[in-house]
Amino acid sequence: MKTKLYPIQALSKFIVLTVITFTGPMISAQDTPINDVTNPLHLMKPDYPTLYGPPTAESVKATIGRVYTFLNDATPARLMDRRTKKELNDFKELNNHTVFAEGLFRLTSYEWGVTYAGMIHAGKETGNEKYTDYSRERLNLIAHLADYFKTQNTHNEADDSPVHSVLNPGALDDAGAICAAMIKLNRMGMGDNLRPYIDNFIDYISFKQFRLTDGTLARNRPHPNTLWLDDLFMSVPALAQMGKLTGEKTYYDDAVKQVIQFSDRMFNKDKGLYMHGWVQDMEVHPQYHWARANGWALMAIVELLDVLPKEHTGYPTVLKQLNLHVDGLAAYQDQTGFWHQLIDRNDSYLETSATAIYTYAMARAINRGFIDKTAYSPAVLLAWNAVSTKVNEKGQVEGTCVGTGMAFDPAFYYNRPIHVFAAHGYGPVILAGAEILKLIKHNDFEINDASLQLKHN
Repeated sequence: MKTKLYPIQALSKFIVLTVITFTGPMISAQDTPINDVTNPLHLMKPDYPTLYGPPTAESVKATIGRVYTFLNDATPARLMDRRTKKELNDFKELNNHTVFAEGLFRLTSYEWGVTYAGMIHAGKETGNEKYTDYSRERLNLIAHLADYFKTQNTHNEADDSPVHSVLNPGALDDAGAICAAMIKLNRMGMGDNLRPYIDNFIDYISFKQFRLTDGTLARNRPHPNTLWLDDLFMSVPALAQMGKLTGEKTYYDDAVKQVIQFSDRMFNKDKGLYMHGWVQDMEVHPQYHWARANGWALMAIVELLDVLPKEHTGYPTVLKQLNLHVDGLAAYQDQTGFWHQLIDRNDSYLETSATAIYTYAMARAINRGFIDKTAYSPAVLLAWNAVSTKVNEKGQVEGTCVGTGMAFDPAFYYNRPIHVFAAHGYGPVILAGAEILKLIKHNDFEINDASLQLKHN
């Protein structure tokens, strides 16, 4: 006779068998899956490719310090006889074979003009005189050597001298950046012996450099009547600084004219970016928005506004142009904090020197009240965090595009090499670090609802 199971008994037997045969893990409170009820998902920490948040003053100073140590060793402030390689310890030992001691970088190049300006600025913002001394020692060395070769009667010897570009500048590259740095040092009460060379550089920019008929600074390469965006930086800061040094309005007028006339021809209002080159005789003007050239333009405009009297008739126009450019650049910043070699083509590589220039110029514009600090400070801090990752333990700056001419095809810009000894990266990194120090010193930042924000007290 079979035992009859009533429904409740059958259910009980099923439960017992199920419990006995189940061998999987039991779910505990600790295994409760994270969801929007158990934990606010919007507060989960993202896996950022670059440090997200404000840097500390100590970390910024450490980055600047590594660059300084490398450059101080790589570009010694010494002279030697090129035949014997003997170091010259006294200016009385100078002779026609005197050159700068062997180093990795050229002390009279425009790139080093930017580096001198960067070291001067770092000296101010860190309070450490070693940075100022770097520029003072080398610029005075250049002046002493130029004094010697200027007195030589043999033309060929002067032409072959290591300061030929100082005595006889032949391009804006020779004159503008190093002149601006000399004026900045001179305005600090240092380097009175620099004034003859300041005047020589300014004379070249004002009267000897080729210009279009309307006075726009130009070159005759690679085609006649060509504008290079780079030349805004190779001229405007020096002219602006000379206006500040002398009080003569004509220098400000020329600087403002260059910004306006370059922008009229080369600024794409829809993108908020400049093209790299413009040729007068072309009916069509190909637009390649090369990053570093845009950096030179941005920095030139900021440095002009830095000293341009507010009552100057061109001040509002230049200030508006700055804001248009910053707005355009901000739209193209990569999630890493960098900008691309061709700004509007995100399959081109991420480039360090341009990113450092934008960091400096935008931070400077914020600190001087030229642009909205609430809107742009987070992007600037992200950019600095990106740049700092490219300063290696030796103090070398990685990821910098080498010197670049002008082209009208994409392959040229996409495939420009990068090199750790490309001099263009060092000055901008120092300038950027110094200006970031000022930004974080005078402003508070916070993570608000997981995003970096300027904190309003």
